[in-house]
Amino acid sequence: MRPGLQLKLGHQLAITPQLQQAIRLLQLSQLELRQDIQLVLESNPLLEFQDESDDGPTESSDESEEPTEQADLDLNEDQFDDSFEADFDSSEPMGPRGNSEEFDGGDTQIASVSLQEHLMWQLNLTPMSANDRAIAGYLIESINNDGFLSGPLSDICESLALDIEVDEAEVLAVLKLVQRFDPVGVGARSLAECLGIQLSLMNAADPAVTLAAKIVVDQLEVLARGDLDRLMRRFKVDEETLAASVRLIRTLDPRPGERFSESNMDYIIPDVYVSKRGGKWQVSLNSGVLPKLKINRYYQSLISAANKGDATYMRGQLQEARWFLRSLEARHDTLKRVAGAIVEAQRGFFESGAQAMQPMVLRDIAERVELHESTVSRVTARKYMHTPRGVFEFKYFFSSHVGTSDGGECSAVAIQAMLKELMSAESARKPLSDAQLAVILNEKGIDVARRTVAKYREAMGIATSTERRRLQ
Repeated sequence: MRPGLQLKLGHQLAITPQLQQAIRLLQLSQLELRQDIQLVLESNPLLEFQDESDDGPTESSDESEEPTEQADLDLNEDQFDDSFEADFDSSEPMGPRGNSEEFDGGDTQIASVSLQEHLMWQLNLTPMSANDRAIAGYLIESINNDGFLSGPLSDICESLALDIEVDEAEVLAVLKLVQRFDPVGVGARSLAECLGIQLSLMNAADPAVTLAAKIVVDQLEVLARGDLDRLMRRFKVDEETLAASVRLIRTLDPRPGERFSESNMDYIIPDVYVSKRGGKWQVSLNSGVLPKLKINRYYQSLISAANKGDATYMRGQLQEARWFLRSLEARHDTLKRVAGAIVEAQRGFFESGAQAMQPMVLRDIAERVELHESTVSRVTARKYMHTPRGVFEFKYFFSSHVGTSDGGECSAVAIQAMLKELMSAESARKPLSDAQLAVILNEKGIDVARRTVAKYREAMGIATSTERRRLQ
């Protein structure tokens, strides 16, 4: 044996940096994409925001080129060539979708201030001694986001004793006053105390209020278990009287501070909108989620006059800007194609609701749009669709299936919708068990076992039949 040279012909897939960028942008959520765009704008002087009044070309006419064909991330590298015309105007500049001045709702206005600020505002309007005011201020700072006192009263007294002379009785008296601030029940040390405070401000002559207060103080855990028979025996009341008190308790707020939490301000901005026009379902991109970008024509015009080193740098930045705009265009095109394929495949859902959902996997959509399954997976990750039936994540429309008696298939989402409908119409005194639900579905031709029903029920966050047993 001796060393030698040998020639071979072969094909090898090379993922270029440009294609890697396009794939990376494809899987980003809206928030991540906006952050990525901001970073690119800060690092590349050839890219800038496009003003709404700027309707002209994004590059000088002597370098404008013919537009390229539709981008497909599964095609070869040559689709990302230099012939991309860098006029990307898929959206308009935006800040957060709306602000406190545009909304006219109580909860939105409340969320603009914290719970502590709201309580301190009330404290400043309440006449009291300087010592009590200091105690109240410390108590307010010790209230958590749900509206409950975050520590034992004894620990709070010890902390206050380092600055002022207090005893536990004085602190408790001030706490009782704070607990009457809006929202009522704030500063409670337990759920029972929170609900009891709210009941204490109602009409004490009402038998339903009196019984509700007794239940909250002594039998709250029994009520949580749904053991209504035990409550009727314990308080020696009839079903109608107990039902009135239970309904009253359900109107109370178990977390009085929650509506002031900043987390309630989070909301989803859909990536696409689905609407029915002229009898056909149509998909359109959300035009208000991303800023317009363009090539800075001034800096571009300086390239020819710059010295060799600067010109090389600016040409590189110009090429990167074009690649980035090309990747954004490819992302939006692929997103719209996948969304359109989902709507077409799940037309029954849009027409009739969740019970008409068809079983579907990534391969089904990949074949429709002629993309790889991994590309479809990236597109559907953390993307949302606004429909007449609500806002759904793309992945909501993909589900496993269960066989039917006629040899067909039924989507897991459709089965969950059927189960939810059955349980919403069940008798409050005799809820349907998992076995009974399985029998009903089998009678409808859906071959499903009891354990499968239990799995779907738990996935929807619905309690067992024993726990659901309650009064209307």
